[in-house]
Amino acid sequence: MSNLADIFARYKAAVFFDTETNGLNADTCQIIELAAIRIEQTDHGTLRMADSADLFVKLPEGQKVPEKIAELTGITDKRLEAKGVTEAEAAARFTDMLRGGPVLLVAHNAQFDLLFCRAMLWRYPGDGEELLEAADYLDSLTAYKDRRAYPHKLANAIVAYKLEDKVQNSHKAIDDVAALFEVCKAMDDERPDLLEYVNVFGYNPKYGVSGRRLDGVIYHPQRFNNYMTSPAGTLPAIVKEARRHDAKQEPSTHGDKRTTQGGRGGPSGLPGARRILAESRTVRQKETGAGQRNAAGR
Repeated sequence: MSNLADIFARYKAAVFFDTETNGLNADTCQIIELAAIRIEQTDHGTLRMADSADLFVKLPEGQKVPEKIAELTGITDKRLEAKGVTEAEAAARFTDMLRGGPVLLVAHNAQFDLLFCRAMLWRYPGDGEELLEAADYLDSLTAYKDRRAYPHKLANAIVAYKLEDKVQNSHKAIDDVAALFEVCKAMDDERPDLLEYVNVFGYNPKYGVSGRRLDGVIYHPQRFNNYMTSPAGTLPAIVKEARRHDAKQEPSTHGDKRTTQGGRGGPSGLPGARRILAESRTVRQKETGAGQRNAAGR
């Protein structure tokens, strides 16, 4: 069984997390459940759960959980009132789990969850937003799309890797986090290339990027395959080749940091992901409205 050795050779901790929300737009909606587990490697090379959280989060006064969301998640206004913490408390708790880096944040359709977490942390003082920006990101959905045919929801990955007796995908955030951890270990057992997907997010070319682009993430269209792609056909390999081709077309500039310095994450040989910001900023306004059309990976 995988111990995600490559991941923990680079990172102090991996935080697997999931959110349930009262809508699809991180600018206008809010997290109603946040679950996360912080996994660290012991001195003996085994993995341990260093921290965990499963929080129901109260909505602002006057707001209600939409009926369809309640039916899907089982989270009702009564449950939030009885068991929920304030959003400020949830933000502080999540921030604590990001300390002691370097940290890798892992989610299935990470674009969605990261936008909601960033919006939550932005609303409160402290270093939460800074810690989130300092972390690297792994989208398990992008990695899974290179391994199996459509559909690509977490529930499909559980079945594909025969994990039904071990975990469940219930639309309860804490169950989804446990499932996500096991799916990532199964993918690493199958082919240990998850590091190549760090800070590389695929998106459906029909719809574009869902919501605002995150600084430091390389976005690239990702088409569906009916088979497990070869190493040369994975999205990180395609991105790497595309950037190598682009670099040949550009005039060589001695000392250019974009081409002479390596990054903390992303495909090996690529420029540092945190430096690749220009392309993200040019299309944000165009693609902000795509969020409601592209949440199918959850």
